[in-house]
Amino acid sequence: MVQYLELLEDILKNGVEERNERTGTGTIKVFGRQLRFDLSSGFPVLTTKKMYLRSIIHELLWFLKGDTNIRYLVKRNVNIWTEWPFQVYLEKNGLDKKFPRYSEVWKSEMSKFTKKIINDKSFAKKWGDLGPIYGKQWRAWETRDGKRIDQIADAIDQIKRSPASRRIIVSGWNVGDIQDLIKGKSSPPPPCHTLFQFSVANERLSCQLYQRSADTFLGVPFNIASYSLLTMMVARVCNLKPGEFIHTFGDVHIYLNHIKQTKKQLKRKPYPLPKMKMNPKIKNIDDFRFEDFKLIGYKSHPPIKAPISV
Repeated sequence: MVQYLELLEDILKNGVEERNERTGTGTIKVFGRQLRFDLSSGFPVLTTKKMYLRSIIHELLWFLKGDTNIRYLVKRNVNIWTEWPFQVYLEKNGLDKKFPRYSEVWKSEMSKFTKKIINDKSFAKKWGDLGPIYGKQWRAWETRDGKRIDQIADAIDQIKRSPASRRIIVSGWNVGDIQDLIKGKSSPPPPCHTLFQFSVANERLSCQLYQRSADTFLGVPFNIASYSLLTMMVARVCNLKPGEFIHTFGDVHIYLNHIKQTKKQLKRKPYPLPKMKMNPKIKNIDDFRFEDFKLIGYKSHPPIKAPISV
């Protein structure tokens, strides 16, 4: 993961400060970068701060289920997506001024909101859905004539049937659905990891992701691990070996309130990469469960906390 640390240094050294970005937090950014990870050399999970792979695996399984409601996640104590629907809930009910974001009363109210999502299906259906985000586009892309396309199933079929194809692409960027994601100021943003492409060579499966916008301190390590794992899963069900995960960026930035944490991380020396073991019996992408994954030999420095900018 040395190249990830080099990317952080690149942004700090060469980045341009942007105060007028969407969240209002401010960033220092560069444009157009790429990282490459050979998945045969170890699983690329960050070691210079502790990563909670449990959340990464559950989110990926949630995407692959085609789910867009946070209930699956919060029932498993994964709250990485909770803030967006909670803020919409406050605004729609005129409570956003009563519960200022990140205040103690806001945190307490979000805890109550989360419990209600878990325990009340009708409440979860009304307030827990995030709209047409990744799971929807991956597994049920809607066409003009009302049909639905399962892009993941189609990609796997192409890999098996026509591995030389240059068209094995999964897109999360559905232009027809973007307005549904930007209509509310607290709705989740349009897909940041916008599309990915698979390629087969020498019985090895590689995947390249294009990410239009990248929160380098908080989000990128999560994305690297998630798409590396997805590549390994697809390789397994296609009877191939994992090749490379290539991570290509558009706007790659560090939020101004992450600068201190970034510099702290850069003082740490990386540990060797661990290995990811998967259940060898799984032959279908939809059959994977959390228990089918085991990270072997993961050693890391302590976590470094930083606020998320929404």
